[in-house]
Amino acid sequence: MTAAAHSRPTGRVWTRSVKTQRCPAGARFPLATQPGKPLYTGKHVVERTVQNTKVNSLRPVQKQSAEAQTTDNLRAYILSGALQPGARLTEIPLAEQLGVARATLRTSLHRLAGEGIVVQTPYTGWSVTELTPEDVWELWTLRGSLEGLAAKLAAERMSPALRATIEKARDALAAACATGDVRKANDADFALHRTIISSVDHRRLQKQYKLVEQQVRLYIATSNMLAADNLPQIVTQHEKLLDAILSADPVRASAEAWNHNEVEGGKLVAWLADRARANPAG
Repeated sequence: MTAAAHSRPTGRVWTRSVKTQRCPAGARFPLATQPGKPLYTGKHVVERTVQNTKVNSLRPVQKQSAEAQTTDNLRAYILSGALQPGARLTEIPLAEQLGVARATLRTSLHRLAGEGIVVQTPYTGWSVTELTPEDVWELWTLRGSLEGLAAKLAAERMSPALRATIEKARDALAAACATGDVRKANDADFALHRTIISSVDHRRLQKQYKLVEQQVRLYIATSNMLAADNLPQIVTQHEKLLDAILSADPVRASAEAWNHNEVEGGKLVAWLADRARANPAG
């Protein structure tokens, strides 16, 4: 027997015990990668075993799940418009309503603070983020750049499948606005923009957008307050942008994406500035 036959296989050994059995002669299988599934190596099957499967090893996963659900529920509650910008968030009643420990709630609030939709004020507590004119300017200029690139790429790569995807998102926005439900309109508005971002298969663009997408949702919810009495105008605001993308005109699509953000962002900046002047004490 050669030295090679005695050599130890390279790579990490993930299991404490290994069971082997013969495969049919001549069989060839790829390596399996899922836990609990056999690893096929030449003529033998190596069965992977799971170690340390005690009940207490699952508790961190359950705790994380509770935190994730708390974060999702609280985020949805805030972005639905149920709470006004600047509204106080008191830990005890919120924890009771959600049925979670205060520590779990506090973890979720810290996560939402990282997303930019709540703020923590020393000696005061938590509150829903209240966008300032400066915040809105930063967000619309950033959105204009990211969404301008996405619109340009979507127009360049227009295909029947992409067209159907964008038209579906457009129709969903129109249907949501027709209901008169601002929450549904906000969700569909964000979903339309997210669809365009996701449709161009640009991983770094999607990653950058994800960093601010919860702030974008808050921005959209605040902006759409200006159209609460006439939600179908939200559809109208997107018509030029969508026409340019669906017409496969990348130059116009990029320009319309910037213009859409500049016009609607400018309206919101002006509204917030007027409100601040009317209520200097906040």
